[in-house]
Amino acid sequence: MRFVFKARTQEGEVREGIVEAVDRAAAIAVLQREHLIPITVHREKTGLTLFGDVRRSWEGLSQKDLSIFFRELATLIHAKVPIVQALRAIHGQIDNRYLRFIIKDVATDVADGMALSDALAQYPKAFSNLIVSVIRAGETSGNLDNSIMFISESLQRSYQLSARIRSALFYPMFVLVTAGVIGFLTVTFILPKLTQVIKDFDIPDIPWYTTAVMAFGDFMAAYWWAVLLVIVGIVAALWYYINTEGGRQEWDHVKLQLPVFGKLFRMIYMARFAQNFSLLMAGGIPIVKALYTVADVVDNVVYKNLIIRAAEEVKAGGAMSTVFAQEESVSPMVVRMIKIGEDTGKIDETLKNVGEFYEEEIAVMTRNLTTMLEPVLIVFLGIGVAILVISILLPIYNIAGGIS
Repeated sequence: MRFVFKARTQEGEVREGIVEAVDRAAAIAVLQREHLIPITVHREKTGLTLFGDVRRSWEGLSQKDLSIFFRELATLIHAKVPIVQALRAIHGQIDNRYLRFIIKDVATDVADGMALSDALAQYPKAFSNLIVSVIRAGETSGNLDNSIMFISESLQRSYQLSARIRSALFYPMFVLVTAGVIGFLTVTFILPKLTQVIKDFDIPDIPWYTTAVMAFGDFMAAYWWAVLLVIVGIVAALWYYINTEGGRQEWDHVKLQLPVFGKLFRMIYMARFAQNFSLLMAGGIPIVKALYTVADVVDNVVYKNLIIRAAEEVKAGGAMSTVFAQEESVSPMVVRMIKIGEDTGKIDETLKNVGEFYEEEIAVMTRNLTTMLEPVLIVFLGIGVAILVISILLPIYNIAGGIS
């Protein structure tokens, strides 16, 4: 087998390369014979980058999949099953092929002597820095099963939170997209046929709004392909821009300022921060390192910068609550809870309560959003139908009445 290594020479120079050996222990022995001090040694991965990414894109790797994996792993470790045997036992029961592919390699690396946290750290697209940090803390403290169970519960809560949000937004998005498609087809293919009836009778006194709708229908009939290209181009350009570094940062700011949804986004990010930070603190991670770790997983540049500033403040001997109090997107309640946690030395417990509070608030708000958006969408669709009836169908009805 081939092993990728990073080692230090007797003079302190760091070297990297590949060595062939029957196992990891033999690879380390080869490096030591070359008077190198091993820093990291792990088996070379073959084909994972290409095929693993394809599998991940095709099958997806949800928080639910990870939560189930870590829950089963914690149960087996708590039952005194060796980690390698536990990983191989779980490997055969995992439905997600991408995750199964990873767990097989992780089990091999752990069997070769690598720590579980180091083995998982090789797959940052599957296991976040937060997960690796909590597991590494559990390995150091000897409470690995508890740390893994914490991760499982955190992933489960995060999955439930995401599911609530998706369920609240799915209905209005489905209605809007469907209405947009039907509206486009109507004004492109049906509206010109209806307006042709009015044109055939050559009525002199046509209302201005009917004339406008007729002109719009004629334009869509002639240039619908150009309009479709423009719509697709705008959507593609926005999608590309949002996925750039500058676009992502700007979109993160815009999301917090949106009417109604801005409040929901702020609660989501605060719940994510509170849950993950309390998890790290309960796992024994130092507060500064915990803040830097949470900053990478909060998934919003505004809150990421805020948390990093808080970490710098704590590192300098200040209080985290001082920095949070200066941010408008953080509610005074959260600042007070952080201050209480700092004063009592139980910041993990207070932020856990904050996370649970925001989870309940998000659940209530998503239910209210669904209830509120239904009549708004009905009114929106009704206005579209009314414009069509008043502008086109009513004149046609009058023409038919005059003929009779």
